[in-house]
Amino acid sequence: MSNIQHKYLIIDTSILDVWLEVPDYETCGPNNDRWNYDRVNEKISAEQTAGTYFVLPFATIIETGNHITHIKKGDKRYYASKLAALINDSADNNSPWVAFSSQSDLWSPERLKALADRWIQSVNVLSLGDASIVDVAEHFSKLGEVEILSGDQGLKAYQPQKALFVPRRRQNQLQGIN
Repeated sequence: MSNIQHKYLIIDTSILDVWLEVPDYETCGPNNDRWNYDRVNEKISAEQTAGTYFVLPFATIIETGNHITHIKKGDKRYYASKLAALINDSADNNSPWVAFSSQSDLWSPERLKALADRWIQSVNVLSLGDASIVDVAEHFSKLGEVEILSGDQGLKAYQPQKALFVPRRRQNQLQGIN
């Protein structure tokens, strides 16, 4: 049995917007921890080199797509194509992207009801999208270390603590690998 711990980078909308260079979303984060394209690209490159798995939550896809749709000046199709390429990589489980289908149990009726109930309790501090990203982070924390890559310090505060050892067969099961 292997005790290799994997790291999962949960990519939030704020960071994805910056990385895709979506107009009007070129930076994120507070002034003392500002993210721009160079910083995001450097972080993502370093994580890829380190063997980190990248996770694209459904909320991030939807929110980033909405931002692209509302671009006032520029070629929306260019940015949409960049996002679509990442969606395809995630759907196809192309490294370093974790298969989107590995999140499917988060969308069962029971899990959706639990998300709705938790969101009602946290509506003053978390958007529904952020609450679903926290669920994604908790899901992957069962497999290894999780980092929520976000310019939103409020969301970042919900980052799960490091997981204990997870057997490889459980890691494969949670990732949707047979």
